[in-house]
Amino acid sequence: MMQTSSDTLYQQYVDAMRKIADLRYASALLQWDQETYLPAKGAAIRGQQIATLSEIAHEHSTAPSLGGLLQELMGCDNLTPGQKKNVSLTWEDYSKQKKFTPAFVRELTETVNKSFHSWIEARKANDFKIFGRHLAPLVELKKQEAQLLGYEGHPYNALLNDFDKGSNVATLDGVFNNIGQPLKNILDQIQSRPQVSNAFLHRHYPKDKQWAFGMQVLKDLGYDLEAGRQDMSEHPFTTSFNSRDVRVTTRIDEQDLGNMVWSCIHETGHALYEQGLPDEEYGLPLGEAASLTIHESQSRLWENHVGRSKAFCEHYFPVLQQYFPEQLQDVTVETFYQGINQVSPSLIRTEADEVTYHFHVMIRYELEKQLIGGNLATNDIPAFWNEQYARYLGVTVPDDKRGCLQDVHWSHGSFGYFPTYSLGSFYAAQIYRKASESIKDIDNQIKNGNTTELLQWLRSGIHQYGRMYTSEELGQRVTGETLKIDHFLQYILDKYRDIYKF
Repeated sequence: MMQTSSDTLYQQYVDAMRKIADLRYASALLQWDQETYLPAKGAAIRGQQIATLSEIAHEHSTAPSLGGLLQELMGCDNLTPGQKKNVSLTWEDYSKQKKFTPAFVRELTETVNKSFHSWIEARKANDFKIFGRHLAPLVELKKQEAQLLGYEGHPYNALLNDFDKGSNVATLDGVFNNIGQPLKNILDQIQSRPQVSNAFLHRHYPKDKQWAFGMQVLKDLGYDLEAGRQDMSEHPFTTSFNSRDVRVTTRIDEQDLGNMVWSCIHETGHALYEQGLPDEEYGLPLGEAASLTIHESQSRLWENHVGRSKAFCEHYFPVLQQYFPEQLQDVTVETFYQGINQVSPSLIRTEADEVTYHFHVMIRYELEKQLIGGNLATNDIPAFWNEQYARYLGVTVPDDKRGCLQDVHWSHGSFGYFPTYSLGSFYAAQIYRKASESIKDIDNQIKNGNTTELLQWLRSGIHQYGRMYTSEELGQRVTGETLKIDHFLQYILDKYRDIYKF
């Protein structure tokens, strides 16, 4: 009997993985439609459709034939390093998925669908109890998921690992404990100085002109509109079906220009990463992002280090004045720069400044940790939330919509995602510092509206590798060192000493 060659085996593996990817991305397309255009009465059947596709994809991804193929490939000694990595990562994914039954996958998917639509309804009614009725069974399923996956230490570790391989409570507790007091000290120094004004952001900015400006920024930063599109949603997000179909959404408040502009830039950062993943690795681990932490490092880098920089303002403020001449006629570029970087404790995470933002994340991290650990009941979320906002940020939460209903993540079952926002911000500072050392006159390039070299630097150093490296390995490869929050703290100090003169 002739032995099957490794090339043939690997092609069989690629074919199998791409069929699974086709199913998953078809489901993702239905989810994108659900958050953008789905008629309200279609919600129940849509949940059934998504659940069916998820169940079928799970059956294929846990099939004994795939397991046998992977074991054969792991015994081959003539695969390329990239092929070996794909196979080993798929084996990890396969072993993990085998812990879930198709029935569990279907129940979780259907519960997420109900939870999402109840979150939309709850936001409209400004009443957490509407959401809480569907969130409670979802939390129980996530606890069950943690038990099925297995973990060391805290059960939350099993869910954290889903978003950043190797992430755990012990490490995150250390990071947040080390960053909390230095950030509080910086905040105290800022609050001791006269406040800068951002009142100009809250004038009336017509929706259509905001949309047009946002589209211009997306295109200018390198987002390929022939491989993507932007739409409106309740909560801005990015979704990818392959590197040639990466979609973003935004939301627009006519009384808050900042709401749209920097959510557009943030989501563009995600989209640029997805569009930079290698086409030839579609359906395989090396065609997927390294982690959600690295994903957030890209979005936060573009949103803050580029989008809130003085150089960015010097280029785009005159453009904004062309769109909104009446609203910005009495505003200077310096006033604009200071205003968009105003530091002030607030209610909404996505609108928070770079200093207080991480207190928003810490609150969610502590809440999720207690929820999954069984120390907090779903019904107690609003009270816990309100107490923590008073403690960390000194603000009074007026209602559920501006409190514990503001984020979409829990309705998706994404417990363990929030810490990646802070970790991503810290990596962003470290990565951008390295980019600034590597790219000559990066500030002048941004001032001239040219971010092409920065994007190419990110593409070659980060995007092209997919899941080849963990967050820590990739950070080390790009910057020459493991994650150090000192880079972020120095960036914050330098920036806000200049703005607030302390």
